[in-house]
Amino acid sequence: MSFFDKPALQYVTGPHPHYAFIWLHGLGADGYDFASFAETFADTTDKAIRFIFPHAPIQAVTLNGGVRMPAWFDLYGTRPEDMQDEAGIRRAADAVTHLIAEQKKYGIPAERVVLGGFSQGGAVALYTALTGPKPLAAVIGLSTYLPLARHFAAGVPPINTATPVFLGHGIDDAMIPYPFAEKTRAVLEARGIEVAFHTYPIEHSVSDTEIGDLHAFLTKTLRHADLGASSVNR
Repeated sequence: MSFFDKPALQYVTGPHPHYAFIWLHGLGADGYDFASFAETFADTTDKAIRFIFPHAPIQAVTLNGGVRMPAWFDLYGTRPEDMQDEAGIRRAADAVTHLIAEQKKYGIPAERVVLGGFSQGGAVALYTALTGPKPLAAVIGLSTYLPLARHFAAGVPPINTATPVFLGHGIDDAMIPYPFAEKTRAVLEARGIEVAFHTYPIEHSVSDTEIGDLHAFLTKTLRHADLGASSVNR
């Protein structure tokens, strides 16, 4: 049985996409929530991009009284010490890893895949990118945290330490408090991962300034990758 209940939204900016951009929405939302990113970030490279916005499956969420809603995994609490749905997180990460691997049929290897997400989707994106079998072009986490962080004490797989990371977080976020972001940053940097870390005077949301910072990050990251590829092919 497939993890996803329905097909993802997909937008292509031109023929023969060179990059894939996969974005995971937050709890209770769906793939349409950030579909505007296809237009916002289309010009971060002069190459065509395949934008993919999956829909999380509908499942009961313990924290919300067992109400069924789109969720990447179950939630039991909002404190760092609360139990986490380890099986659910790994199941979601496996599904996203498979989605990344599927891009090969479009001629897009993992190293040309950008993976990102907001809130719960960002948690899955970070975990997937840092524990997956191959390094990605970049990973983005907005208003989120690294789940199962205790497992990273054993070390992130070395193949993924070079994946560029962007973290953006509101200092007034009451849903995923700012210290979560600081802890995530500390865990990653302790493993030698360079993090582009940005904070904003916002709550659990995304601001125009944050979008601007992310646009600059992706432009720099993808164009640097393009230049590297050009050098190799000479």
